[in-house]
Amino acid sequence: MLTGSVTRLFLGVWTEKYGGRIMFPVQMLLTAAATWALTFADSYLVYLIAALGIGLAGGSFIIGVAYVSRWYDAGHQGTALGIFGAGNVGAAVTKFVAPFIMVAYGWEGVAHVWAVALALMAVAFFVFAKDDPQLVARRKSGDSGPTFASQFAPLRNLQVWRFSLYYFFVFGAFVALALWLPHYLIDVYGTDVRTAGMAAASFSLSASLFHAYGGHLSDRFGARAVMYWTFGFSLVFLFMLSYPPTDYVIQGKDGPITFSTEMGFWPFVATIFGLGFFMSLGKAAVFKHIPVYYPNHVGSVGGLVGMIGGLGGFVLPIAFGALLDLTGIYTSCFLLLFFLVCIAFVWMHVSIRVMEREAQGTALSDLPELPEMQAIHRPGQNARPRGIEDWRPDDPVFWREKGRRIAQRNLWISIPALLLAFAVWMVWSVVVARLPAIGFDFTPSQLFWLAALPGLSGATLRIFYSFMVPIFGGRLWTTLSTGSLLLPALGIGYAVQNPETPYLIFLVLALLCGLGGGNFASSMANIAFFFPKSEKGNALALNAGLGNLGVSVMQFLVPIVITAGVFGALSGQPQEMSDGGQLWMQNAGFVWVPFIVVATIAAWVGMHDIADARASFREQAVIFTRKHNWLMCILYTGTFGSFIGYSAGFPLLTRIMFPEVNALQFVFLGPLVGALSRAGTGWVSDRFGGGRVTFWTFIGMIVAVFGVITFLPGDGTDGSFLGFFACFMALFFLTGVGNASTFQMIPIIMGREVPRLMPELAAEERRRQADRESAAIVAFTSAIAAYGAFFIPKAYGTSLNMTGSPVAALWAFLIFYVICLGITWAYYTRRGGLLHDIERGSGRNTASGQPA
Repeated sequence: MLTGSVTRLFLGVWTEKYGGRIMFPVQMLLTAAATWALTFADSYLVYLIAALGIGLAGGSFIIGVAYVSRWYDAGHQGTALGIFGAGNVGAAVTKFVAPFIMVAYGWEGVAHVWAVALALMAVAFFVFAKDDPQLVARRKSGDSGPTFASQFAPLRNLQVWRFSLYYFFVFGAFVALALWLPHYLIDVYGTDVRTAGMAAASFSLSASLFHAYGGHLSDRFGARAVMYWTFGFSLVFLFMLSYPPTDYVIQGKDGPITFSTEMGFWPFVATIFGLGFFMSLGKAAVFKHIPVYYPNHVGSVGGLVGMIGGLGGFVLPIAFGALLDLTGIYTSCFLLLFFLVCIAFVWMHVSIRVMEREAQGTALSDLPELPEMQAIHRPGQNARPRGIEDWRPDDPVFWREKGRRIAQRNLWISIPALLLAFAVWMVWSVVVARLPAIGFDFTPSQLFWLAALPGLSGATLRIFYSFMVPIFGGRLWTTLSTGSLLLPALGIGYAVQNPETPYLIFLVLALLCGLGGGNFASSMANIAFFFPKSEKGNALALNAGLGNLGVSVMQFLVPIVITAGVFGALSGQPQEMSDGGQLWMQNAGFVWVPFIVVATIAAWVGMHDIADARASFREQAVIFTRKHNWLMCILYTGTFGSFIGYSAGFPLLTRIMFPEVNALQFVFLGPLVGALSRAGTGWVSDRFGGGRVTFWTFIGMIVAVFGVITFLPGDGTDGSFLGFFACFMALFFLTGVGNASTFQMIPIIMGREVPRLMPELAAEERRRQADRESAAIVAFTSAIAAYGAFFIPKAYGTSLNMTGSPVAALWAFLIFYVICLGITWAYYTRRGGLLHDIERGSGRNTASGQPA
């Protein structure tokens, strides 16, 4: 699955350049050789290498797409590619035929027959096939063909990655389910291997055989309509499949009424057959799009789409197994696919609406929201203001007379809202550490998963939150995102009161805590619009640093409020501890509710929108083509990712490595130090340069991690808690400094890059574009870095499970900091680096990047 996916990108590009008549036979002969070599394997390593070679067969699809599409016009490409794609039925043929050959000739016989068939087909194709018309015309003209750079150019378009997500479901999930279903059917329905194989083959058949029909429908009704059918019906089928067997008890007037729901074997087979049918239509529709939108880049674009789709066949079965281990619910695999289709469906629909508005923007804007209001609708009469129309923070007069007052007001409303978001996001780290004491029988692995999941969901939500402020406005989005914190706060308060609460409920609550993590991206993007470049670094440091303080406030406050009935009878009864004491664990969630309500009202009443900050997702998506966006993602992961990851994992790690120490008395100091250092050191980067401060920060972090490793218990020693704690405090302090310095770098970098990349813009437009891109990059880098809240606790858990110690995880962190140090030096601080001249003061103002 892995090689069949990854090689698709390169095979597609080479097919564009050299033609399918050459690439198809070469690919088939190499696959045939690997298949035959499988029978000579005498060790696992040799077997694995041969299997990777067999994976080349998975790349054949993109060769055929690039080759076949050149023989047909746009009106018939869908049908042609659909017929070609029906070759996926080979997966079902293998399930039917291979067992009979294996019984007759052994498993080696299967490899021999398949290898010979591949080799014969390779020879037949080379002899009877012809070069495609475009290749023939290019050779006649003496054209050497497209360069690799030109073929890869379309991959910068977000649309290509959207197509990839579609194919990740319609093809990747098809492969994953084809692998997973036999195991599922045997375990859930107790069938024998033959019955499970035949039932799984019915899914493979329907998901392959109707590929040609999907191409025909795409030509007749349009690929877009077919994708709507695919996603719509898939949502229905996946909802049915994801609903687990459930027993219900309803209290009726005559007593309890009990009933249960469960999908039987044959309804299940019929449902997966229907799901496969619409996935088959979707596979054809996705590849109908590509030659229409990218007629000269079918190989590269189709290769990427095919690669991402094929990776679904590699990633999803692993995800299915992980979900089954976590939840114990077999239908969780279908629930994952349900959410995947939801995301793809919404993204597709929103993108289509955006394209429609770009084509008919004025006409659509004149229409009312409700068609029946057309008779009384007056365009523009009830239009709401888009926000402050005139916003010039870099104008000294405007800033002094009007701008500073408004900006400061929004900043000081944003800070407590963000503080609460961080408190709710990280409250799980304290709750998890106390669950065993109040009767919850979860394993250490389950506890680490609970500690890590808020980081995973928070980081993922940040990606979407990154683009919400320009779309909805800072005032509305801050209000909604702050109010959403009530869900996990109230949920925690109720769930912890009953030790019988299922582990699945805690998993959901852990994911909901990620709503707090997502707020950081939108909050930083919003505040970035309000301040001039000369004060942006300090403003962002205050917003982020005092917002980060929520972690420390939470770790200090929660251990206090859970020891007393703060809310009286309203909060419920205390939980009995194993040592005879009592805890009001529900207060860990309830304590934030009144503050969240006040902050939500304050955001709605007191904050502002800036009209210039409005932008569609498409306008913001230009940052995905900016090299420095991805470099800053790496650096900010090294600083903020470390801060939030260490904050999430520090309480549990300390309790496990030093059980004799009451960790909850000390762990709040780490996030406190990190938050205060971020808030208090923004001026250092403004004065000395963010690049230089970031460089020395990573050197300090490397030394501090080595110190943590040194003071951990192990090899017969008890370790030193004081040394361990001191090194972690140094780490937290340095992450705070690095958080401020990396964010200070972004507006300066884009202030130099936008004029170079977009010289056609006027000076004022360049300023707006640089501000817009800087805000988007600030938000997006924070989203990527937030995954540290998941990976650092999970790395601790994995290292402890595999080696009995967290040292392996800490060495991995140290190596990552060395990489960050190299990137900072190579791109920004060395002589000739992007920030070297600015930060050395060569006639330029450090804060603004403009001539002094």
